[in-house]
Amino acid sequence: MTRFTQEELEAARDRLVPDVVADGLRVLFCGINPGLTTAATGHHFARPGNRFWPALHRSGFTPRLLLPSEQRELLSYGLGITNVVARATARADELDAEEYREGGRLLALKVARLRPRWLAVLGVTAYRAAFDDRRARVGPQERTIGGARVWVLPNPSGLNAHWTPATLAEEFGRLREAAAEE
Repeated sequence: MTRFTQEELEAARDRLVPDVVADGLRVLFCGINPGLTTAATGHHFARPGNRFWPALHRSGFTPRLLLPSEQRELLSYGLGITNVVARATARADELDAEEYREGGRLLALKVARLRPRWLAVLGVTAYRAAFDDRRARVGPQERTIGGARVWVLPNPSGLNAHWTPATLAEEFGRLREAAAEE
């Protein structure tokens, strides 16, 4: 993977990263917002140490471990990626409450337009902030958004050490099984 200088990463701040989406996906994964490495590469979950791609594979969503640069291959499995907030930052704590709320509003419109069966939000804190649901926990939610069922997954960032690679894969696997039952 390309190593970026601090200046190159800073130049990626506020950059937008295109969604990987199509109509009628099985699962639309939704990150919090792009990190600077993601913005610099244009590939979702590109920062070394992010555990999204390994969790996706270990849970059975993909038959092999995909690289971030292979993100478009997700569409062939009925999977896609978007974000709650579109702009890139170094850390999610750089986002304010209004950005989360507006991101949630725009995400609901996107989901209604694209019609995925499941919306999987990666990060319970982001989900709570975007959809004003303070009691949400990891797992399936009661509500639907834009007609899609909702599952909150743990944030796969390497900074979220509470969730190990194995427990992340287990939770992703629970969603995969629920999505396969439909």
